[in-house]
Amino acid sequence: MKPDVALPVPLPFALMAESVSSARTLEELVRPLLEVLEAFTGMESTYLTTVDDEAGVQHVLYARNSRQLQIPEQLTVPWSDTLCKRALDEDRLYTDDVSDRWGDSDAARALGIQTYVSTPVRLEDGTLYGTLCAASAQRVPLADDAERALRMFSRLIGQQLERERLLGELKQANAALAATALVDSVTGLPNRRALMQELTRRIAHCERQHEALVVAFIDLDGFKGINDRYGHDVGDRFLGAMGRALSGALRADDFAARLGGDEFVVVGTVGHAEGEHAIDAFHARLADCTRGRFTLGGTTLDYDGASVGVVVAGDDRPDAETLIARADAAMYAVKRARRNGAAVR
Repeated sequence: MKPDVALPVPLPFALMAESVSSARTLEELVRPLLEVLEAFTGMESTYLTTVDDEAGVQHVLYARNSRQLQIPEQLTVPWSDTLCKRALDEDRLYTDDVSDRWGDSDAARALGIQTYVSTPVRLEDGTLYGTLCAASAQRVPLADDAERALRMFSRLIGQQLERERLLGELKQANAALAATALVDSVTGLPNRRALMQELTRRIAHCERQHEALVVAFIDLDGFKGINDRYGHDVGDRFLGAMGRALSGALRADDFAARLGGDEFVVVGTVGHAEGEHAIDAFHARLADCTRGRFTLGGTTLDYDGASVGVVVAGDDRPDAETLIARADAAMYAVKRARRNGAAVR
């Protein structure tokens, strides 16, 4: 008795199975399917189109041309003149007398199509995406199982489109979530987490570029009194206004963040050739922007300004936490000087 021998899988089916299982993009799925569709139907051209009903055009996205009839990729034609629309309107998947049935189609006449097979490709919600088609310049009978294969391929393409849509939405959601995780909800500025990431990046960058990294620690003097007198809603409005004031005072390369509570940090870089004058200007710019009249809904505050401490990263290569601690200490020195009426530098 002969041993059982596994029958070989026909090439078109093997190609289709490989395409479906390994495809990561629409193109990776469709191009092998067009080859399989050619084998199923015996047609000269197989192609996938997209339909823009609002613009009134049909566009050939991917095409496979094996013989005389050539359907060029990127071809765009008026949707109302296409065989696809006529076949869809008449619910007709196959015709081998295009010249007689739809002889008024300029596109079909120009391309020389005689036999035509088409099925719609729809998204999950039923929206028409396009059509999956096969065509020939000769009369070709519809092969057994060709209709079933065509509709199956159409569903596979629709599923791939839905998968890509869901992946796109997931990426957008992840990006939005990541952005939210790095933004302070009260001021709209980057939060502490974002600050630590940026500061770590800046430390490495300045070491490579031989620039001075400058860090300002900003504390809103009297903020507790504002909260106690006017309420937390006004306090939050004041924090938001201060965030906008700091943002407006930034140079192109500066980075501002809310560290937490009534504390902010601004990071900048200064060329070594610029010297201490540039650092003093950095301090003055930030201190000045925190002073003035702030209108917070129905409340107006005249604010004397925040205490701003500025430090420069030294040659000891401090990490982000160390730099913030040094800037915090510098800020407290400024706060004490302001209380004692001394000049602040």
